Amino acid sequence: MNADHLAALDPIFAECLRVGGPVIRDFTRPTGFVGLLRMVMEQQLSTKVALALWAKLQHRLGGAVTPDAILALDDESLRACGFSRQKIGYARGLAEAVASGRLDFDIIHDLPDEEAIAQLVALKGIGRWSAEVYLMTTLDRPDIWPIGDLAIQLGVQRLKGWADKPTAKQLIEVAEPWRPYRSLAARLVWHHYVALQEQARAARVGKGLPPP
Repeated sequence: MNADHLAALDPIFAECLRVGGPVIRDFTRPTGFVGLLRMVMEQQLSTKVALALWAKLQHRLGGAVTPDAILALDDESLRACGFSRQKIGYARGLAEAVASGRLDFDIIHDLPDEEAIAQLVALKGIGRWSAEVYLMTTLDRPDIWPIGDLAIQLGVQRLKGWADKPTAKQLIEVAEPWRPYRSLAARLVWHHYVALQEQARAARVGKGLPPP
């Protein structure tokens, strides 16, 4: 199933490709501990800020972001890399779970979507959004629809021309015809959302204004 096929099912996806371009942005993430830790860090941060902080963490650890390396860092070092007090606890909990063997990514990767999500959300700091985006962006699961994602909510609202931000029920219902390719639908909505952000930033810079 390609983007053109999905665009034939719903005109909003043709609009995503028109605005964002024919090549969909790469939203993939690494699997395992590194991928999930990045999602913990990225919670409530812009993409640009999250990338800068992740690069800082990699530099501090010499590129090897492992559970043992995270556990060896003190709180001050983690704070310097952008982890809040709450996220420090989440990061250490994730690292301890992997280091002790309580969390086995090989097992999780073989589970069906909902069972894998249940295993991941049992970890403190990993909500359904993180679990869904992990399955979608690291394992390329084809039918994940992360309705808790703000960009999905605002993107669908804009694309559908709705006056208000959609409810969870509305997002579930609107995506039913897109099964079993809702991950591709989500990537297209993100593609459109990021393209509009980039255009707005470029327009402000062109006017001599600071980027949003």
